[in-house]
Amino acid sequence: MTVRAAATAAAGTRPRVIGMGTASSRPTASGVLLAPPAVRWYGGAAISLIWLAIIGQQVVDRSESTASAVVGIALVVVFGLAFLVGAPVAWSTPRRFRMLVPAALLALSFCFFPWVGWNVTATWTYVGVLVGMCVLSWGVTFSAVIGLGAVALISGGVTWGWTEDILWLPAVIVSISLMMAAFGRTTTAMTQLRNTQAQLEALAVERERNRLGRDLHDILGHSLTVITVKAELAGRLLDVDPARARTEIGEVEELARGALADVRATAAGFRGVNVSGELAAARSALDAAGITADLPSSTDVVPADRRELAGWVVREGVTNVVRHSGATRCRVVFRAREVEVADDGIGPSTAATSSTGLAGLRERVEGSGARMSIGRSDLGGFSLKVML
Repeated sequence: MTVRAAATAAAGTRPRVIGMGTASSRPTASGVLLAPPAVRWYGGAAISLIWLAIIGQQVVDRSESTASAVVGIALVVVFGLAFLVGAPVAWSTPRRFRMLVPAALLALSFCFFPWVGWNVTATWTYVGVLVGMCVLSWGVTFSAVIGLGAVALISGGVTWGWTEDILWLPAVIVSISLMMAAFGRTTTAMTQLRNTQAQLEALAVERERNRLGRDLHDILGHSLTVITVKAELAGRLLDVDPARARTEIGEVEELARGALADVRATAAGFRGVNVSGELAAARSALDAAGITADLPSSTDVVPADRRELAGWVVREGVTNVVRHSGATRCRVVFRAREVEVADDGIGPSTAATSSTGLAGLRERVEGSGARMSIGRSDLGGFSLKVML
């Protein structure tokens, strides 16, 4: 009597469709009975119904008429169908009401009493299995299963005498029911693990998508800003200094090729940022924009394990200065466990403080355990600080 997906709804307290919808969805009859776990349950449970043939034979043998036999066989069929649908119905029922399902099957078993008397206890294994598949607390499950076994034992003793022959049926009821209860809990745990794994995979995909989008924004935002500034400078120099204009155009081409290479490397997951390289790129971008660059000559003060993060700070900070500040001077300072990018421009503005780049940088900074703050610098403009 094996069931692969026994108790998907075990942890819920509200009705739900097994394997379908959400805990708050209102289950329909077809949704409950045709959900994938329910269909898998039918396969194993249907095989176990072969033992109902014994009750069916007893009903036929003890029927006084054909009509009585037909009614009795019809009740056997109804009992079998009730057992089949019992587990899916229990899984879609709030936990506090689940015991009503095996209780109903227990009551239905007494329909055979006019034919077989206390032999109805032979059907209680099915009741015990449903108790186990309700996936309730072990206290409730154990009490119900032992109770069924005890009543079967007492009824056997009273009916047939207190011999060792009356022990086998209670033993079967208790052992199979508890085995299925353990199986139901194992299946529930496996189902919950699969669900958790699926959620973690979805989160990992979303996290990687966000990382890729953030990196591409940071790379292209900086590169395209510098390309724009240099292209404008080259345009102004065409008539007055063609040689330098050609130099600027050459640098624009190099920047474009570098940006393309960075995008490819980022998409492949191999790209890193070097703070020394970002300082060199910052100097070039600031010079092209006509902004005086006050940059540190050494990166030794930056801890080795924080140099990549410091590089991202320099990249985004300088990009913001070029784009939004209207500054004439930009200063980058490395202190012990701190990086600051400051300018003498218009100061904090809506465009600067709400930029996508700063939002992505804050996410990157906080994800590494650092802290970021923005405000007005001592130069009179904008200040971006990151405590490494």
